[in-house]
Amino acid sequence: MTTDTTQMRREICEIPAAVERLLSRGGDAIAATAAMVRDMNPPFLLSVARGSSDHACTYLKYASELLLKRPMASVGPSVTSRYGVELDAHGTMCISISQSGQSPDIVQMTKALRKNGALTIAITNNPESCLACVVDRTLPMHAGPELSVAATKTFVTSLVAGLWLIAELKGQAPLLSAIRTLPDHLEAAIRCDWSPAEDAIDDRSLLTLGRGPSRAVSNEAALKFKETCLIHAESYSSAEVLHGPVSIIDHGFPVIAFAAGDAAEESVAETADALANKGARVFALSDRVRKATRLQHVRTDHWLTDPIAAIMSFYCMVEALAVRRGIDPDAPRHLSKVTETV
Repeated sequence: MTTDTTQMRREICEIPAAVERLLSRGGDAIAATAAMVRDMNPPFLLSVARGSSDHACTYLKYASELLLKRPMASVGPSVTSRYGVELDAHGTMCISISQSGQSPDIVQMTKALRKNGALTIAITNNPESCLACVVDRTLPMHAGPELSVAATKTFVTSLVAGLWLIAELKGQAPLLSAIRTLPDHLEAAIRCDWSPAEDAIDDRSLLTLGRGPSRAVSNEAALKFKETCLIHAESYSSAEVLHGPVSIIDHGFPVIAFAAGDAAEESVAETADALANKGARVFALSDRVRKATRLQHVRTDHWLTDPIAAIMSFYCMVEALAVRRGIDPDAPRHLSKVTETV
């Protein structure tokens, strides 16, 4: 593990406090938003986001479908911003996530959805942003300043804000309680030692795997390998990887399999072991693996919050790997903090 030197590392270490701040300050916004959603009773949900924020929406998609039994679909911002088409969104609920709230295509699509009948909710770190100005309700992330280009605090706080809203809508006391205890679990996740995985990663491509809510953090992990370490990584569902992508596996090929303490854990472990049997260096966040290498991980007080602790441990490892490779993770090449697409 590296010492606390990069801005990215400092912001990772600030995440437990940022989540605590969200929990202490965000209750009124959650309650008011949940009341509006209950009054509307939308039959399904939409999401608008890009990059890490879109991975957060994938996580919320599973939370919505597993808890509320309401389908949630991601809509392409370019449908409105580039093609000029406004979707008929009457009776739907839309969650738009953007740490800056400034990208024109996200703002335009969200504004059009509201115009055409959707109840629109923004999860953003900037409650004065353009996005916040065009929605019905805003859920501030309360992440505080995030200066490193690689989003960490805002990714985690967007997960927590969205999950908190869904848990409030469901009225599920165990999950609400688990969300309240997250800061302590996130502190513990920072201390997990992923150096065996760090040591196994070289200049070749790698795979990240997940299933269910853990697929979202697998997606996020693959992105972070690319933007902070300049290593090509692809994310797959553990249910899909054996259908075709397995062909690229050769001896020592690195794989990280994300798992939570949920109904998908056994299948993720089985896939991890199958890839290990084919010669891959597989690291898994599960005690159920036999051939793959178990990574230290934190189980929280609810299976839906387990992936949040998992991405914390991953962030620590990927920052250390970037520094080890001589790369500044705070300023990845070709990237800026706010990417404004139209």
